[in-house]
This record gives sequence, C-alpha cells and structure tokens, in this order.
Amino acid sequence: MPPGSTNNNHGAGVVVDTPVGPLNGLVIPRYAGHSTFARLPRLEDIGRHDVAVVGVPFDTGVTYRPGARFGPAHIRQSSRLLRTYNPALDVEPFANQQVVDAGDIAFNPFDIDTAVGQIEAGAFELIRNGERLVTLGGDHTIAYPLLKAINRVHGPVALVHFDAHLDTWDTYFDTPLTHGTPFRRAAEDGLFIQGHSAHVGIRGSLYSPNDLRSDAELGFHVVHCRDFIRRPIDDVIDELEQTIGASTPLYVSIDIDVLDPAHAPGTGTPEAGGMSSRELMEMVRSFAGLNLVGADIVEVSPAYDHAELTGVAAANLAYEFVSLLAKRRR
Repeated sequence: MPPGSTNNNHGAGVVVDTPVGPLNGLVIPRYAGHSTFARLPRLEDIGRHDVAVVGVPFDTGVTYRPGARFGPAHIRQSSRLLRTYNPALDVEPFANQQVVDAGDIAFNPFDIDTAVGQIEAGAFELIRNGERLVTLGGDHTIAYPLLKAINRVHGPVALVHFDAHLDTWDTYFDTPLTHGTPFRRAAEDGLFIQGHSAHVGIRGSLYSPNDLRSDAELGFHVVHCRDFIRRPIDDVIDELEQTIGASTPLYVSIDIDVLDPAHAPGTGTPEAGGMSSRELMEMVRSFAGLNLVGADIVEVSPAYDHAELTGVAAANLAYEFVSLLAKRRR
C-alpha cells in the first residue's frame, strides 16, 4: 500500500503485510482524523510493526517546572502537518517499513523505582524482535529504563545526548534517579560505550567545576553549545561521527531544552543561548550513515509552549528519526 493510504478498514489485530501509512491529508483534513503521531495507524489496528512511536507521559522526576507528562499528547497534536516524503533525506519513511503509534506505556505515576521497571518492560515488549523505537517523553528520567531495554536487545550502545544539561549528577535531595541523573545511573550499569558517546549542546551555569570533572570520568565527549558559533556545523558532525563509529549501535536522546528558548519555550528547565531547530535537525540528519537503534525526545512541557513552537520542533525531530530508520532499510 502506498504512503498516504486512506485505507482505515483494517480490523483490530489484523496483520497487514504491506505498510499502511498515515491518513491522506488531501482526503481527510489535517485537523481531523486520528490523533496519533503523524496520523499513523495504531499498533492494535495493524498487528505488527517495524518502528513504534510510543509515549511515556512521566514527569515524576522533574526538579523545576512540571508538565512533561502532557508532552506525548502535545507532540502528537503538533505532528499533524507531517507528510509522507522527507526531501532532506530523500526517503519516504512510511513506504518500506510499518510505522505505528503504540500509544503510551503504563506505569505507576507516584513511585519512580516502580515506574522505571514498568517503562523498561513496556519498551522491551516493543523491540524484543528487533523492531525500532522512537519515544516521546516525559521527563529525562525515562532515558534510563529505555537504555536498559535497548541493551537487552543490542547490548551497550554509543549514546549521543543532546541537552543543555549534563544529566550526570549523582543525586537530588538524596534521590538517585531524577531527570538530572539518568546518565550517571546508565554509566554505573554499563549501558553506553565510554569513548563512543557524547553530550551535545551543553551550556548554562553549574554547581561547581566538579560537575564537569565528574562527567568527564564517565567517558563522554562534550560538544558545548558555543562550539556552534566558533566552528562550522560540518566540523562538529565529522567529530561526532568519528566518536560514535559507523557500525556501533547508536541511541540518541534529545532533551528539547537543547534548543534555545526562542525555538522551544515549552520545557521545564530553559537555558539561554541554545541551538536553533535548524541546527539540531541538521545534526540528526547527519546520522543517516550510522547504526541507529532507537531515540527519544523528552522534556516537552506544553503549558509553557506558545503556538506549538516546542511541539512542532519535537514532532519534526521524531519524524527525522523515523526517516533515518527507513533510509537504513533501503
């Protein structure tokens, strides 16, 4: 079935061999129809998937503004204008792979430890047979259980983490797992490959110089946001590709606050002086030749979003990840 198909007569649980794409925007207006990501079919309506877009509406780990629990729904709403051909990557992301909206993973909203186990289990169910996952958060705490699930299938991965913040602090108020600590816990568990992983877009104030020294011990390469002023973006891309390695399984985690608040005001811990959405999308597209196995976009807090600026940026980033996965299948 061609991309943009309007066949919505498939019954729940019916396995369809040919990929079923989003609703056709030339037949059903963009503001109508499914409220799924990119108006894709739901997993329960197709019965199989190559790529699942799933929400994790969790924000129990935030330390400042709450509201990222509403991020997945907001990103889905902001994704209605996505179409079936990506000219930047020259790929039709829904033509050669079955992409579905897998809904939201259910978890305990009151207990972080319990939720982490449930999120890991829910993510693993979606990738256990080699499928790929693009996750919509939720706060950055969820990156830890997502990496645990990814490791059960692919082993340790190269991790590229786009963020204003390091997210490798040890604890907050003696709590070991919050949205500021997931990559410290991931390092302790050996979930990413030291020397093949990077933080990108880091900026803003810190508690002390020890924050940087402590982070360096975990084996991250750091690209500060000011590097995008002083260096051509192609140089940064080449540096990252050499760090990651062409065949190494790659996981990408994007905190939307890596973008400047002018581009993404709807987030919990905004920092001035960030990347533009154009720069970030170009960075993501540069991973086309790498072995991407999964990605997340987190920290979208719609209560602070104006005119869906943040939601649209997040939706397009998810679309780029789906496109990268399609391009690799060709």
